[in-house]
Amino acid sequence: MTIGSQIAWDDTVLPFQLDQSDIRGRVVRLDGVLEQVLSQHSYPPLIEALVAEAALLTALIGQSVKLRWKLSLQIRGNGPARLIATDYYGPTDDGEPARIRAYASYDADRLDHNADPFSQIGTGYFAVMLDQGEGMLPYQGFTPIAGGSLSACAETYFAQSEQLPTRFSLTFGQSAEPGRPAHWRGGGVMLQHMPKAGMSVAAEAGSGEGGLLNHSDILGGEEGESWTRVNVLLDTVEEMELIGPQVTPSELLVRLFHEEGPRVFEAQPLRFGCSCSEEKVRNTMSIYSQKDIQKMTTPEGLVTADCQFCGAHYEMDPTTLGFEGNNG
Repeated sequence: MTIGSQIAWDDTVLPFQLDQSDIRGRVVRLDGVLEQVLSQHSYPPLIEALVAEAALLTALIGQSVKLRWKLSLQIRGNGPARLIATDYYGPTDDGEPARIRAYASYDADRLDHNADPFSQIGTGYFAVMLDQGEGMLPYQGFTPIAGGSLSACAETYFAQSEQLPTRFSLTFGQSAEPGRPAHWRGGGVMLQHMPKAGMSVAAEAGSGEGGLLNHSDILGGEEGESWTRVNVLLDTVEEMELIGPQVTPSELLVRLFHEEGPRVFEAQPLRFGCSCSEEKVRNTMSIYSQKDIQKMTTPEGLVTADCQFCGAHYEMDPTTLGFEGNNG
């Protein structure tokens, strides 16, 4: 793909590389995906903002996973925003779209609606989990909640766990175009310095918040200058450039980084997608005895389950659940 090529800007991630700076990155545009993620629930604006930011981060980070792999983000805290969870399912085949889902768990009575959304998480952790499929041990990486935003947490994770200087610039909100109902739209750019062979920094050497690593602990000299220069260029991006549709992702890269030799690769389409099913619910219920199943049975004589990601509702006959022939 050449720089001048145009791609559909709705629900895509466009990978790129800056050849003059040894920096790679991605541009994300979410339209229908973000609308479907948030329309499944009636979240307060504070929670909508956290879920939207997490979905954008998931799309940008997840684009690097291989076919059929699954990447998840979990943000857990002791504040009223207890949990933000997202999943990115890699494409099942080349050329197929990746799938994203997300949801939040929160204590509505404790929310401070006048506060910054990030402050409602409190103390906790930002986790990245990677499922490589059957027969492979899942990977889990954690970093403390710090830095003032979910994007800052993700940047700290990559510096601390992967020793990769990383930067995110994101925006999102509801768009009201003439002739169309208001709907969610988001966009962003991710920058990441390519790793160097043998590069290693002691974790205790961090100069960031709480002694965590940041880019200045990892890069120095010419590499550090290049990273700073490219970040200054990214600082000039405007919100409307990130969410379009007047500026395509490839045009945005030319505008921001034309002197850095931007080279783009094949765009990855994204869709909203959930992996829930009645079969999975039944498998989950198989660990319970018939006595336990009876405690879950409604007055109508059914066992019900709801998917927190997509809102799917399942109703099942309790006599078909639990251990077979186990009455107690």
